[in-house]
Amino acid sequence: LLTPRRGAVKTVTLDNGSEFANHETVAKAVTASIYFCDPYCSGQRGTNENTNGLIRQYYPKGTDFRQVKDTELRRVVKKLNDRPRKRLGYRTPAQVFLGEYSGALDTAGAALIT
Repeated sequence: LLTPRRGAVKTVTLDNGSEFANHETVAKAVTASIYFCDPYCSGQRGTNENTNGLIRQYYPKGTDFRQVKDTELRRVVKKLNDRPRKRLGYRTPAQVFLGEYSGALDTAGAALIT
């Protein structure tokens, strides 16, 4: 899924969960450096923790995602990626990631005043 974004992603920060056991493959696919958060340091995963909260608005904790249809999951992903974020200067993650604004990828981590 990330291969088409090769070069757009410089670093990826991951939790220490078993779901990331294949992190070397991800790193090669996007040609990015991989970093791991320290255990029990949620402050190092701010965006991750925020996104988990947003996902919980659609799927409560304990949801069996094997039972969620792919089309439904894609609909929720699109909604979250098209939701403006204060941290991104009220742009959407999709706008920043896809570079709809000049220089967006260079400033993706900083709130911008527009």
